[in-house]
Amino acid sequence: MSGISIWLRGITRSGKTSCLIDHFTIWMKQQSLFVSGKTVGGRQATALIFAANENSRRSLADRLVLSLGGDYPIICKTPLGFMGDEVILFWPLIFEARQLTAQFPLRLRPETEQELATRLWQQVFAQQSLSFPPSQEYRLIRDTLDLMQLAGAAGIAVEEIAPRLEVGWPDVHHQDISPQQRGTFLIAWRNWCLERGLLTYGLISELYWRYLLPNAHYQQQLLRRYQGIFADDVDDYPAIAKDLSEFLLKNGVSGVFTYNPHAQIRLGLNADTQYWEGLATYCQIEQLPDPQNLATEWATPLLTLVTDPFFNRPIPDRIQSIQTTSRAKLLRQTANFIIDAVHAEEIKPEEIAIIAPGLDEIARYSLIEILTAAKIPINPLNEQRSLISSPFIRALLTLLALIYPHLGKLALRDDVAEMLVILSQKPEITENLRQRLIADIDPVRAGLIADHCYQIDFEQPQLLPIETFARWDRIGYRATTAYQQLVDWIETAKNHLQSQPQANTPILVLDRAMRELLPANHYLTYDQVSVLRELMETAQHFWEVERRLHQSDAIAHSVPQQLQRFIQLLRRGTITANPRPRYSLGKEIGSITLATIFQYRSLRKSHRWQFWLDAGSSLWIQGGAAQLFAAPVFLQNWSGEEWNSESAQHMDQARLERIVWDLFGRAEERIFLCHSDLSVRGTEQLGPFLSLIQRAEPAIADNGVLTTLA
Repeated sequence: MSGISIWLRGITRSGKTSCLIDHFTIWMKQQSLFVSGKTVGGRQATALIFAANENSRRSLADRLVLSLGGDYPIICKTPLGFMGDEVILFWPLIFEARQLTAQFPLRLRPETEQELATRLWQQVFAQQSLSFPPSQEYRLIRDTLDLMQLAGAAGIAVEEIAPRLEVGWPDVHHQDISPQQRGTFLIAWRNWCLERGLLTYGLISELYWRYLLPNAHYQQQLLRRYQGIFADDVDDYPAIAKDLSEFLLKNGVSGVFTYNPHAQIRLGLNADTQYWEGLATYCQIEQLPDPQNLATEWATPLLTLVTDPFFNRPIPDRIQSIQTTSRAKLLRQTANFIIDAVHAEEIKPEEIAIIAPGLDEIARYSLIEILTAAKIPINPLNEQRSLISSPFIRALLTLLALIYPHLGKLALRDDVAEMLVILSQKPEITENLRQRLIADIDPVRAGLIADHCYQIDFEQPQLLPIETFARWDRIGYRATTAYQQLVDWIETAKNHLQSQPQANTPILVLDRAMRELLPANHYLTYDQVSVLRELMETAQHFWEVERRLHQSDAIAHSVPQQLQRFIQLLRRGTITANPRPRYSLGKEIGSITLATIFQYRSLRKSHRWQFWLDAGSSLWIQGGAAQLFAAPVFLQNWSGEEWNSESAQHMDQARLERIVWDLFGRAEERIFLCHSDLSVRGTEQLGPFLSLIQRAEPAIADNGVLTTLA
């Protein structure tokens, strides 16, 4: 492919990524780097490798490493990840162009961005008497910040956001603030962040396309560093990544790009699929043959049946239904069906995927509990439980409120009782020689101690001696000893804080508490260790931002004030723990996959059996969380006209068709449409797949025995 760029076009499971890897291997051999390590033009040839998301990035990097036998280091990034690294690497070029203060940039996490934006929001609109309930204010600020991200990914200036909203997103959408107010805030927010060297995803995108990519010095560096570009699943990339790729191709860099017309998973978030199709004019187009699967055989006629219930064509027996009246019964029946099939060795857990348009906590908990009790492993994708949902986190935060002054209102009696239980846990060997954690202070005794020995004081709460409880003899020796040890630990921490306040930051106190009060890591589960690690990373990031704000604003906030904001930030539940994926090179964990539609499609895997949970729900045709506020007016092909209900309906229908094509293409054998007449809210379900469900053969016989296909 020397000097030639290739556009690989194909539907789901047509082998696009494998072809890209083959082209990459050939390209590496052509550069004579495979064994000899020679250079091209006096420099080592390097490829810029892109993947659509973090999961795809890891998978592609592993496959590329295996294809080269581990002889060449592979660096694969997402487009926005690459741009973020470039903005930091070439920061001097940006602050020269913007005439900024010379300071190293600091990336903001999304939850920190929300917190700081809320403070500025309240300042900007304080004089306009704009006041909203906390939940509504949160949504308004989140939507407004997302506009900056959409504009940055599309290569649209922040100053153009308000005019686009005025024309394309009118008041009929019941906006609580005007487009001009959103635009005013975003300009103030951008300037506020740049003055302090703070970077958000939206700001990174704008800085890259506006100041870095057009810079002649940076362009020279790009061409010197990269001689090839390999991008997988470009239908999910932002518009500015297309501008980058187009610049490279115009300047002699060869590339390979894969494109799936039925994917477009991130369309409505920050991807611009139609704009990316224009890059094909620079490439030699290779149309990959369609694979033989459910999509190529049945997607078109079944989509016709969805739109026309009178369309006369039978449904294949590979599509079956599980129908009940109530949602609770549906969850139980679906889980039992899977259990019977796995125990009968008809299928393995790793060959099953449960897909839903939206996974509520009831469904997630029920399926995990039932399947786990049957000793069938299940893996919920990207679960993202909030940190505050972990009892370990709640206990540690209560502990901080007892050590630092002026935080008594953050430590209520119930919080203290829970802390006593969690921080008194010790590992113990059971009769079957397994290890488990046993609390020296059980919940009943913890409640009694909190009621009688906890002195509530907003300024300096404290745990009183156990003798304060008139019937302290009822507590018992074991619980009394554990309580006294915890009281002594808190008093020691307070003394250290008074004698060496600078050397006892909340981060150090948290670290010491984890080491001395919590069980060792090998006694904890993987998820528990992940939550504790995320707490430390969040705390470090929070105080790093606080130090930056102190340097810029010259406003000194006391440690208790900072700690109060930190605890309140966590208790709002906006910070989640994202455990690193448990996998090894070339191996998959053998478990059932549980995911939303967006999560499953982003995973880009296939399974023998798919269970479409809540198949009768109307959520299948709605964008939901997979589409940001006003996203359509920030596409390059936006017509400039008002976005109306007809436009939204057309987009929803197109999305539904892509979902069917994509999911059918990832089902190797069977699809089960799992439907309950009533939703979790008790309302009747009349979604787009109802006609399919009614025509599909039942997967479970009247006697509840697993049916097998002939």
